[in-house]
Amino acid sequence: MSERLLVATRKGLFTVARTARQWEIAGVDFLGDNVTLTLSDRRDGRDYAALDHGHFGVKLHRSTGSGWQEIAVPAYPPKPEGYEEADMWGRPLPWNTVRIWALAAGGNQEPGVLWCGTIPGGLFHSTDHGDSWALVDSLWQHPKRRQWMGGGADLPGIHSICVDPREPQRLWIAVSTGGIWFTDDAGASWSQRGEGMRADHVPPELTHDPIAQDVHCLVQCPSAPERMWVQHHNGIFVSSDEGRTFSEITDVEPSVFGFPVVVHPSDPETAWFVPGVKDEKRIPCDGRLVVTRTRDGGRSFDVLRDGLPQTHAYDVVYRHALAIDATGEQLAFGSTTGGLWISENQGDNWSCVSHTLPPVYCVRFA
Repeated sequence: MSERLLVATRKGLFTVARTARQWEIAGVDFLGDNVTLTLSDRRDGRDYAALDHGHFGVKLHRSTGSGWQEIAVPAYPPKPEGYEEADMWGRPLPWNTVRIWALAAGGNQEPGVLWCGTIPGGLFHSTDHGDSWALVDSLWQHPKRRQWMGGGADLPGIHSICVDPREPQRLWIAVSTGGIWFTDDAGASWSQRGEGMRADHVPPELTHDPIAQDVHCLVQCPSAPERMWVQHHNGIFVSSDEGRTFSEITDVEPSVFGFPVVVHPSDPETAWFVPGVKDEKRIPCDGRLVVTRTRDGGRSFDVLRDGLPQTHAYDVVYRHALAIDATGEQLAFGSTTGGLWISENQGDNWSCVSHTLPPVYCVRFA
């Protein structure tokens, strides 16, 4: 099982380590800086940290044997002269990296390959551990890309990247709001997926249009890549045909709304969610922080609350802030109110590591 956890927060990247007795905070890097995302590459043990310095922009760092080194940030090409494009609010769409919103390692047979999704919707590819990046122009220039609307971040952004463990030139991305996209040739061409999903915040004629879907998080089971789970703005959806079609799962207590989802690495029927009150509130239901788990593909759910606060809990868990380790036994999640919890028995019981961290954006087992 994993012995180390990376926690990206508003004020630094914290390392949490498993001791003989419990999980404890072992150190912090980039203290005081806004670390929006982290990745631990299991192929070579390197860690990555994306930082947002506000006025000074986005930075990307990679771990070394003695610390961290700054590496290249995915950069957009110059905007064509005279070209104008607006976001869904009518404001000029920026042609620069506003935020790094997704990082994913390539296949085991592709050392050095990384994928990066950004706001305002660019997908980037690296073959040298992030020393350089290339915009996947076929997606950026796709005629439907301009229909991406964005969601809570206002601007459209790529937040989920799933690389097929069998054939790494096949990958799926999820866009907020722009649906799910698939390539089987490493990004040379793209097709839309996601039939069967439903959006209730768009005009009726667009309710079932795949490009109108506000996917909050997309995950794929490593041992059964045809099985994909989605936490959607409207609820929970599952696919058994590589995302071509999805079925909606309804009547899940206490809510089907949330941001993150993880799937067991060897059991495609088992997945976990962190539910909340939808839209204008975005808080745990009834002030009780819980995790929901299905072991039978969504036919039934357990509500897991042992060790989690059950009164006056207002923790929101973002889409990258729920993690599962390679064994499928350990889970961890962090919240906007600085709480961090870990389970070593698939969520049956939870232990609080801290409730005084800065707001947590991303949690990853290393």
